Amino acid sequence: MRRGEIYRVHHPSDDPKLYRCFVVVSRQTLVDSKFPTVICAPILTRGHGFSTQVSVGIDEGLKHESWILCDNLISLRKVQLTRFVGSLTLSKREELDRALKMSLALE
Repeated sequence: MRRGEIYRVHHPSDDPKLYRCFVVVSRQTLVDSKFPTVICAPILTRGHGFSTQVSVGIDEGLKHESWILCDNLISLRKVQLTRFVGSLTLSKREELDRALKMSLALE
């Protein structure tokens, strides 16, 4: 598992959808550790183009154009992240970093 990878998760927490895609946003040190959870950002098919959202789609392994929502971060158990979908390109990871900084008000 790597930062920037996208996984399809079955029934995540209180989500009404049967499946939802998430991108791993935790730092790689945490991902590689024995800690049981990682921080992820949900991917939805609707977005508004806010500075805290990143557009993704077929190039990243998804079936249609979607948005990573950095304002809705969630902690997921690593064992839930088994259905690999794809990975973000370097440029998309850089966009994700900017969106995360905006959502967390970091300079």
